[in-house]
Amino acid sequence: MPAPAGPDPDAPLSIAYLTYRGKPHVGGQGVYTRHLTKALVDLGHTVEVLGGQPYPVLDERVPLTKLPSLDLFNDHYPGRPPAIWELRTKEDWAEAGLFLTGVFPEPWAFSARAYRHLKDRVREFDLVHDNQCLGTGILKLEELIPTIVTLHHPITKDRELEMSHAPNWFKRWSVGRWYGFVGMQGRVASRMPRIVVVSENSINDIEADMGVERDRMRLVPVGVDPDLFRPVPGVTRIPGRLLTTASADVALKGLSYLLEAMAKLRTERDVTLTIIGKPRPGKSMDLIERLGLLPHIQFVSGVPDERIVELYSEAELAVVPSLYEGFSLPAIEAMCSGTPLVATDGGALPEVTGADGETVLQCRAGDVDSLAAAIRRGLDDPDLRARVGAAGRQRVLDRWTWTRCAQQTVEQYREVLAMPANVDKLRRNGRI
Repeated sequence: MPAPAGPDPDAPLSIAYLTYRGKPHVGGQGVYTRHLTKALVDLGHTVEVLGGQPYPVLDERVPLTKLPSLDLFNDHYPGRPPAIWELRTKEDWAEAGLFLTGVFPEPWAFSARAYRHLKDRVREFDLVHDNQCLGTGILKLEELIPTIVTLHHPITKDRELEMSHAPNWFKRWSVGRWYGFVGMQGRVASRMPRIVVVSENSINDIEADMGVERDRMRLVPVGVDPDLFRPVPGVTRIPGRLLTTASADVALKGLSYLLEAMAKLRTERDVTLTIIGKPRPGKSMDLIERLGLLPHIQFVSGVPDERIVELYSEAELAVVPSLYEGFSLPAIEAMCSGTPLVATDGGALPEVTGADGETVLQCRAGDVDSLAAAIRRGLDDPDLRARVGAAGRQRVLDRWTWTRCAQQTVEQYREVLAMPANVDKLRRNGRI
């Protein structure tokens, strides 16, 4: 009898989706996981998420299989040493060993746990979708099950910025050691058959920094829920209120520049700031206290999406002060909410936010005076705010929804599944 044909191009797919760190409330990877998997199920596909801590918050139709790490970098005790009785598996021992040498161990350890879990379940899934873990276990999985990877931006940019902000040679060495996993991610990415990337800027940087061939990468922009992120009727904007999202206290996100710009602006007017995120001991909190800004800043976390949308409607301006972004979900969420956006020209932000004065108030990345001037420009001109807010929302509606993101992602799934080597895997696994 002839061999079975390739996969049915119209059949619903069964997808194992991997996220080693699926932050539930803030952080682009957590938002991407939550909304993409929901949109895939809306299209009729079956998705099971396999994740490590902090676990993602998912649609009720999307099951979560927990692959617990040692959780060494939890919010309550980040960087804690593991206790000996916690080391139950070889992955636990390896994770602890890497941590003790100063390397961030989660990507490698999660990929090893994912491989161990899925190697006996190959008949259950058509495809594995890895959300930027890129540990060596992903290569082993790809030998068994067709696999695709989303790479939001090269972590080389995080490493470069953290090292450039290090105060001395020892700290630079420590930062470089911490980011030792970046080399592994580049090697894994270079061997994957397909990388989904969220912006043209990221494609260029991934090719330059990680050596991934362009013909392995495809552009699939992320999305936003326009029915959720919208202007809220009846909510009054608070004069001088700014809003920003801070998913991590790292140099790349540029929060320190916003704090310094706010301190300058407070010498001439009443300005307050809402930060969507948790206060963390470290550089930003030290700077807030040193600048005397603590009474004028509120942190908000762990609230429903509906409250986040209200916060956008209460702010006169949303601010993305990043030095670099591979895309920026907070930017398009703010724009979709109708809140006028101040954003830097870092990374893919100009590609996402559009032209200065039309859909965004743009400033130079890493320039406190430029950022303060853009905020001042917006606060001083209500007509400009109204125009930019309305045009920003329309730009998002015309380009980015999660349904469109899911449809384009499925197109990439179909292309990967049709590759001859993957057709053989599907036959071997009894999927066709």
